[in-house]
Amino acid sequence: MEVSLIPNVGKALSWLETHPFVLNGIKRGIERETLRITPEGAIANTPHPISLGAALTNKWITTDFAESLLEFITPVDTDIDHMFSFLHDIHCYASRKLSNGQRIWPLSIPGHISENQSITIAQYGYSNIGKMKMVYREGLKNRYGSLMQIIAGVHYNFSLPSTFWQEKENITDKFFQREKISQGYLHLIRNYYRFGWVIPFLFGASPAVCPSFLNSKNSDLPFETLPNGCIYLPYATTLRMSDLGYTNRSQNAIGISFNSLDDYVKKLKQAIHTPSEAFDKIGIKVDGKYRQLNSNILQIENEFYAPIRPKRVCQPGESPSDALLRGGIEYIEVRALDVNPFSPLGVDTDQIRFLDLFLIWCVLADAPEMNNAELICCQRNWNRIIISGRKPGQTISIGCDNKCYPLSVIGHQLFADLLRVAKVLDEQNGNNQYQSVCYTLQTSFDNPELTLSGRWLQAIKDTGQNDIGLFLADKYHQQLITSPLQVLTEAQLDQESHDSLLRQQILEKSDTINFDEFLKQNVS
Repeated sequence: MEVSLIPNVGKALSWLETHPFVLNGIKRGIERETLRITPEGAIANTPHPISLGAALTNKWITTDFAESLLEFITPVDTDIDHMFSFLHDIHCYASRKLSNGQRIWPLSIPGHISENQSITIAQYGYSNIGKMKMVYREGLKNRYGSLMQIIAGVHYNFSLPSTFWQEKENITDKFFQREKISQGYLHLIRNYYRFGWVIPFLFGASPAVCPSFLNSKNSDLPFETLPNGCIYLPYATTLRMSDLGYTNRSQNAIGISFNSLDDYVKKLKQAIHTPSEAFDKIGIKVDGKYRQLNSNILQIENEFYAPIRPKRVCQPGESPSDALLRGGIEYIEVRALDVNPFSPLGVDTDQIRFLDLFLIWCVLADAPEMNNAELICCQRNWNRIIISGRKPGQTISIGCDNKCYPLSVIGHQLFADLLRVAKVLDEQNGNNQYQSVCYTLQTSFDNPELTLSGRWLQAIKDTGQNDIGLFLADKYHQQLITSPLQVLTEAQLDQESHDSLLRQQILEKSDTINFDEFLKQNVS
C-alpha cells in the first residue's frame, strides 16, 4: 500500500463536493511584466511611450523597476476567459503604440546585455508619491543592482468568494469573519511553501541565460555551455528564482512567519525599522541626491521578496501592512510564475486553471503552523526544484526529518486530489477544462521534458536563446498588432491613457509639502 506523502484532505474534499456552489465567484487578476527591446534584441533605452499615458496613474499599463519594463494589469475578474481577453487587448494596444521597431521580450530573463548597457529606472513625474517610487527604485539599484530588477515575471492575484468562507467556517460575526478569512489565507500560504515547488517544476521557463547577463557576477552554479554560446543548467527550471535572479539572501534573517497575521505584520514592520550595516554604507541622501529611502533592511514592505504575499487593497496614504491590520487579508498574490515563452501574453489559461486548483487545495489541506526551521526546509525543496527539478529520480523532503521521497510519487498523489477539485469546478462551469489541465500536466511527473523548462531548453538547443527570443518577439508582435480587440475598444484605451496623464498632473499640483517632509511622514 502506497504511503500518503501529502496532507489528508479527504474530509475537506468531500465537503467541497457537497457544497460546490462555494467556488462560484473566485476573483482573479494578472500582472504581466515584459521588457521593451530594440529590433536587435537590446533593452530599449527610450522613455516609456507617452502614447501609453502616465505609468504612475494608468490603471492597466504601467512600468515596474525600469522605464523599459512594462507591466500590464487586468482588473479583478471572475471569468478566466474574459480576463485573458482583457489582457490580450492591453497587449495589442501597447504593441501598436511601440515605435522604432520595438518589441516586447517574450522571456523572463533579458537577452544580450552590452557592457555599457544603461538601465533607466522608471520615471513617475514630480509629485511626492512619484518621487518616492523613483527613490525606492534607486535604492533597489544601489542595493542589488539593476540587472536583477529587470527580470520579468507574471503575478497572479486570487481570492475565494465570501460564500466559501461563510460555509466553511460557519461565520456570522463580521469581525470574526475577517479573522477567520485571514487565518484561512495564512493556512493557504503555509501549504504553498510546503508544496508550491510544483509551480516552478511545471511552469519554470528560464533554465538558461545569455553569458552577458552574468556581467562578471560570480556564480557557483555549474553552468554548461551550448555551441550557440548560451549557458544553462541541464535540469534547471527557473534561474529567475535562483540566487542568480530575483532573490535577496540578506532578507533570510527577517524570520517572517505565516502563523498569524499580527506576527507577519510585526516582523515585516520590524524589518522596515531595523538598520542594515551594509545598506548604511550606501548613504541615504548624498550631495543633495537620494540614494535610497532609508538604510533599513527593507525600505518599504514591497522590498520583501517572496513567492507569495498576503494582500489587501490599500486606502490612499496607507501602507500594505497597515491595510492588512485594518481589514485582514483580502487576497493572495502568487509570484512564482516565469514569463511563458510559448504564449504571446506570457501566461496561458491552463496555468491559471492549475493555480486555481492548487490554491483551493492549499486552503483545504491540513496546514500546521510552521517554525523557522521548517520554512528553511521548504526553501531547500524550492531551491532543489529551481536548480535541478527535471533531474531523473529527483526527490523532495517532507518536513524536516531529512527523509526524501520521489517527486513523481508526491506529484501524482497531489494531482489525485486536484482532480477531485477539478471535477467540482467543471460541474459548476458545465465543461471539463479543469480536468483536462490535470490530465495534461500530471504527465510531466513521468516525463519532465514536457514541462515548460524542458520544452524551452530543447528550443534553445535547437535555435539559441537570443535568436528564438527575437523570432518569438517578432512573431507575437505581428499577431498582436493585427488581432482585433476582444472586450475593450481603442477609444477606451486611448481615454485611459489620456486620463492617466491628467491624474498625474493633478497629483503634482496637489502636493502641499516638500519631498523631504513627505518622506519623513511616510517612510521610516
